Amino acid sequence: MSVQFSDKTAIVTGSGNGIGAAIAHRLAAAGASVMLADNNEESAHAVCAEITAAGGRAAACKVDIRIPEEVQAMIDYSREMFGPANILINNAGLGSQKHFLETPLAMLHQMLEVNVVGTFLCSQAAAHDMIEMGGGRIVNFSSHSGLLGSSGRAAYAAAKGGIIAMTRAMAVDLAQYNITVNAVAPGPIDVQRNRNQHSEERREAWQHAVPLGRYGDPDEVAAVAVFLASDDASYVNGQTISVDGGFTAAGLRVKNL
Repeated sequence: MSVQFSDKTAIVTGSGNGIGAAIAHRLAAAGASVMLADNNEESAHAVCAEITAAGGRAAACKVDIRIPEEVQAMIDYSREMFGPANILINNAGLGSQKHFLETPLAMLHQMLEVNVVGTFLCSQAAAHDMIEMGGGRIVNFSSHSGLLGSSGRAAYAAAKGGIIAMTRAMAVDLAQYNITVNAVAPGPIDVQRNRNQHSEERREAWQHAVPLGRYGDPDEVAAVAVFLASDDASYVNGQTISVDGGFTAAGLRVKNL
C-alpha cells in the first residue's frame, strides 16, 4: 500500500459503483482514509467492505446531495470517523437523454438540482473544514457534454456546463485558503450503466468518434481525479481535464483524407 495519502481523509460521493468506486479504491490503496457516500447505502457498504478487506481504511454513509442536512451529516460523520476531510471528490451525479423539444421542465430542474446544487452544497460544507486545516482539494465531475453539443443532452449539458463554470469561480474564491478546485470531464467510459444503455450501434459510433478507438476504463478516470487530489497537482487550479481518449479534441475524422 502506498503512503502518498496516508495523512489524508477523502470523501467520495457517488462511490457505490463505477468511477466513484474506482476513485475510492485508488485513494485507499494510496493510504487515504475514505468516506464512501452514496444515495444507495447498500452499494456504498459493499465497496467499503472491499476496501477494508484489502487492508484499507474506509467507512460508508447514505447521502442525498440535494439536501443540506444530509450533506452536513456526511461531513460530520467523516470527521467523527477519520477527522476533517482534506479531499472532496464530487463524483455523484445524474444523467438524462431527451431531445431538446421534448425535454420537460422537471428534467431540467432535476439535472440542475442533483449535479449543480449537489456539487455546490458538498463543496461549501467541506470547504469550511479545509479552511480550518489550512487547505484542501476539491475535484468536481463534469462531462464531455459540458464542453460540446451532444444530441439529446440539453438538460444534462446545462448542468455539466454549469459545473465547469462553478469550478472556475470556486477556484478563484477558495485559492486564498490554499484550496484548489478542478474538474474532470469523462467521455464514454465502460461502466455498467453504459453497458446496459448503449446499443451495439451506439458503441460502434463512439469507438469511431474517439481517436483511441475504445471506451475508457473507470480506473483511467480515477487516476486523473486522484492526481488532482494529490500534492503533485498543487499548482493546478480552476481547470477542467477531459478524460475521453481525444474525443473533444478530434473534430471531423475522415479516413484517407
